[in-house]
Amino acid sequence: MLNPRKAVIIGCGFVGSATAFTLMQSRLFSEMVLLDADWNKAYGEAKDIVHGIPFSGQMKIYAGDYDDIADAALIIITAGANQKPEETRLDLVKKNVEIYKSILPEIAKRNYQGILLVVSNPVDILTYAALKLSGMSEHRVIGSGTVLDTARLKYALSEHLGVDSRSIHSFIIGEHGDSEVPVWSSANISGIALHDFCEMRGYFEHEAAMKEIAENVKNSAYEIIAKKHATYYGIAMAVKRICECIVRDEKSILPVSSMIHGQYGITDITLSMPAIVGVQGIETHVPISLNDVEIEQLQNSAKTLKEIAQSLNL
Repeated sequence: MLNPRKAVIIGCGFVGSATAFTLMQSRLFSEMVLLDADWNKAYGEAKDIVHGIPFSGQMKIYAGDYDDIADAALIIITAGANQKPEETRLDLVKKNVEIYKSILPEIAKRNYQGILLVVSNPVDILTYAALKLSGMSEHRVIGSGTVLDTARLKYALSEHLGVDSRSIHSFIIGEHGDSEVPVWSSANISGIALHDFCEMRGYFEHEAAMKEIAENVKNSAYEIIAKKHATYYGIAMAVKRICECIVRDEKSILPVSSMIHGQYGITDITLSMPAIVGVQGIETHVPISLNDVEIEQLQNSAKTLKEIAQSLNL
C-alpha cells in the first residue's frame, strides 16, 4: 500500500540535494528517502538536511536503497551527468540514458505503483526513456518539462512590465531546451492581452521585446552554468510545485512533459504541454490556443526530440 506522505529522490547531486532541502521545508512529506550511486553522498546529504527539522517540522529523512521505494507515493529522479558550459541539454542524452538503464529496471522489478517524476536533463528524452524502460502507465510518468522555463518567462515579463509575476498567465511548451516555444498568442496579464498590457505600461516595440525576452529565457540556464557550473535552486522550486499538485490533488494546470498522442499532429514523443496534474498524475492535456507560427515551432520541437528518441533504440 502506498504511503501518500513518502517521497524518494534518486540522485543526490546539486539538483537532488536542493530538491530534498526544498521539500523538507515544504512539509509536504513525512518521510523522504535519498538514493545515490554513492551511498555516502546520500547519507551525508540526509544527515545535513535533518539538522534543519527542528526549524521546519517533524519528518523522517534517510539514505536508503531500492527496497525502500515500493510504498512511496512519489519517486523523483534527478540522477544524471551535469550539463557543462557550452553543452546543450540534448548533448547529455546518451550518458544519461545509460544511467537510466541502471535505475528504471530496479524500479520496475519492485512493481512500483506510485508516480515517477523525471527531472534529469534532457528531461523530455529521459521521460520518454523512463516510460519505455519502466513499463508504467503514461499518466504516472511525468517530466518536470517546461515548468521552470515558464516560471522564468513569467519572471522576465514581471520585470519588464513592473507587475507581480503571479498575475501573468503564459506558457512555454515543447522541449525543455533550445527548441522551446513561448506561447505569446494567448499570454495575458489578469485577462488583459499581453500587447494591450504592454502599451498600458508604455511599451510599443512588441516584436523586439518578445524576441529579446524569449532569447534571455532560453539562454538563462547557459548563463547560470557559465557562472556557477550548475542550476539547481530554480528547478528545486519547480519540483516542489509539481509535488504540491500531486500530494494535495490540486488539479493545477502545469506544462509538464508527457506522452503526446495526436495533438497538433504530434505522436509518440514526450514533450511539454499544459496538463491537469493531481494525485493520479496527469489527468488530461489541456487544449491551448496557438497561432500558425507557434504550431509550426511546436512541431519542429517535437521532430527534434523524436529523431533523438528513435536513435536510442529503447
